Amino acid sequence: MSTAGPTLAADRTRLRLRVRGAVQGVGFRPYVHGLATRHRLGGFVVNDADGVVIEVEGENVVSFVEALPRQAPPLARIDDIAVETIATEASADFRIGESVGGRVTTRIVPDAATCPACLSELFDPDSRFHLYPFVNCTHCGPRFTIAERLPYDRRTTAMKRFPLCGACRVDYEDQSGRRFHAEAISCPDCGPRLSHEIRDIAAALADGGIVAIKGLGGYQLLCDARDERAVQRLRARKQRDGKPFAVMLASGDAATEIAELDDVERRVLEQVARPIVLVRSRQCLAPSIAPGLAKLGVMLPVAPLHHLIFHALKACGDGTAWALVCTSANPSGEPLLTDNREALADLAGIADLIVTHDRDIVIRADDSVVAVVAGTPRFIRRARGYVPEPIRLPRVLPPLLAVGAQLKATVTVIRGDEAFVSQHLGDLDTAAAVRFFEETIAHLTSILDVTPVAIAHDLHPDMASTRYAQGSGLPTFAVQHHHAHAASVIAERGLRTPALALVLDGYGYGSDGGAWGGELLLCDGASFQRLGHLAPLKMPGGDRAAREPWRMAASVLHDLGRDDEIVMRFPGQPQACHLPMLLGRADAAVTSSAGRLFDAVAGLLGVCAKQSFEGEAAMKLEALVRTPAVLEHGWTIVDRVLSLGPLLAHLINSKLDAVEAAGLFHGTLAAACVDWIAAASRATALSTVVLGGGCFLNAHLSEQIVRGCRAVGVDARLPRRLPPNDGGLSLGQAWVAGLQVIEQEKQSGGIV
Repeated sequence: MSTAGPTLAADRTRLRLRVRGAVQGVGFRPYVHGLATRHRLGGFVVNDADGVVIEVEGENVVSFVEALPRQAPPLARIDDIAVETIATEASADFRIGESVGGRVTTRIVPDAATCPACLSELFDPDSRFHLYPFVNCTHCGPRFTIAERLPYDRRTTAMKRFPLCGACRVDYEDQSGRRFHAEAISCPDCGPRLSHEIRDIAAALADGGIVAIKGLGGYQLLCDARDERAVQRLRARKQRDGKPFAVMLASGDAATEIAELDDVERRVLEQVARPIVLVRSRQCLAPSIAPGLAKLGVMLPVAPLHHLIFHALKACGDGTAWALVCTSANPSGEPLLTDNREALADLAGIADLIVTHDRDIVIRADDSVVAVVAGTPRFIRRARGYVPEPIRLPRVLPPLLAVGAQLKATVTVIRGDEAFVSQHLGDLDTAAAVRFFEETIAHLTSILDVTPVAIAHDLHPDMASTRYAQGSGLPTFAVQHHHAHAASVIAERGLRTPALALVLDGYGYGSDGGAWGGELLLCDGASFQRLGHLAPLKMPGGDRAAREPWRMAASVLHDLGRDDEIVMRFPGQPQACHLPMLLGRADAAVTSSAGRLFDAVAGLLGVCAKQSFEGEAAMKLEALVRTPAVLEHGWTIVDRVLSLGPLLAHLINSKLDAVEAAGLFHGTLAAACVDWIAAASRATALSTVVLGGGCFLNAHLSEQIVRGCRAVGVDARLPRRLPPNDGGLSLGQAWVAGLQVIEQEKQSGGIV
């Protein structure tokens, strides 16, 4: 945050302050009103397209300006305050004025979990908000998901259809209250209503039923996390084979009963964003919640409705803490449901009870997912609670749209030196998912009032996002997948100089048309150079090999001249006898993918033969690791190509159990990558490396590589505010494309 303006005198002066940042919908105007009143100042405060405008007049303006950023409301984020002296008007009173329109340069804050004061009122029999599932104030409640446009006022949100009753009007206009100009305020007399009683929801859950509820960002499915039959029914009905479910607990204390949380994990769990946090499971819930995994996704109640459900469940239980599976309510492969009619139709075969309400969700937002790696929170999925907080860039870019990739899609809108990365959109594999993608672009550009001059997209020609960009009519910039991964970290971490990049992921379309995925790059501005890559592995069956790790294991055996072992090791696979022939063909598909290397090891160790969801093999392999170890001489680097051949041969020949082998694989891969990076650092004289790609969701790999780089004098940077996987890709695309636009304008003599 910065404060700019004239030197202030301590006499009667009138000042105009322009406050930029996340200052609408957070109680900022009432806060300013109270602060000005305490300082005995006259003037006004209004929302406008840039943020908040304040005019104050009196003898205490100096102390007012000093106090303004220090005492701001908890959800406010002040970027800067510009101060100017203007003519006095002899104002005696201070008022809150009507919002002023114009070209928007301010922003809305993310949705926030129920604050302690509202929670107290929720269970206070004397409060008019007693047991009301939509209680909120300026410190909590929906924001982004109900906002149609800015400035943020009731008339521009989903609450515009609910006229304030007399009591809410009094609260709304009470300058000393917590709901002064709280735009989402409502009560049982004037606000949204649930379709079912809370006691009916609790009874259905206690009876082993599956309940769909309308949450802040979309519908959710709940069931008893202790009831294996209920969880199995949910899996069958949702067509979700082995992908883990998240679990909601009533409190942080309750969470410690089912999982091991350190101080950082608990602090993240209890943040107002209320993300799902991956923590080590105590394995005391239904086994099929996270089969084969050591970690469990845990979250706390987000909305008053969640708190009411847990409160009602106390009467239905045996005294032990309730744990509820909490997962997005959508048919497999489709986006999160938000519309009541669609929910009633699409969830009829999944949920035993569907609970709707009449407050619209303007834009859907799934739950965010966070893991603590080396003591620092890292995103796995960034969505509700964090979007649309911008990422500050190291320089101003032209107004751009970047549309990400096919999987774990996000889009990014650039406004000056701010990058607004959308919520997680899912995979663009269905027509409904593509519609959601297009709706998000329209909503984000609208609320930010940005008209893009160009669109950045993935180099792959056959992605839905690429087709959208090419059909837009705007200039387009194709950005290579792994370059975008690296650029995302460079932009987020504010790097201004060339850097090395290690990108380890599953697949990306290479500059040569090949299947890349384990890349060592040198990134300099808008360009990159491929310094090296992982030793290629053949992919018998092409894309099918990415779904069946045993095929990648067979590829390793073939490389080591052990074709005769393929059928012996995989007798249950009918195609095993044909793989030596496929692998021997000169035109067999090959990949440098680190993800496929993980698959190969999982297949060799018998950890996972076929995957029911993306990344399952790697996640199960990671779950086995107790202590990473390093096999001396377990890798080779020839012409900057890194091969783990010696390690793979050792894993096949040794009698190690799966736990020891998994630890050896992780430790040796990390050590090999550090050796690779160190050699590149010496050759290029660069001492910073950014780490990106989906494999860096692996905590063991991330921690070992960061620690190893530090030991050899290289500064390794992981992303902090975006996921390392494709969820962060659109930011990297926008950064590269923005620099290319600037370079083109320079070359053409245009104004940058």
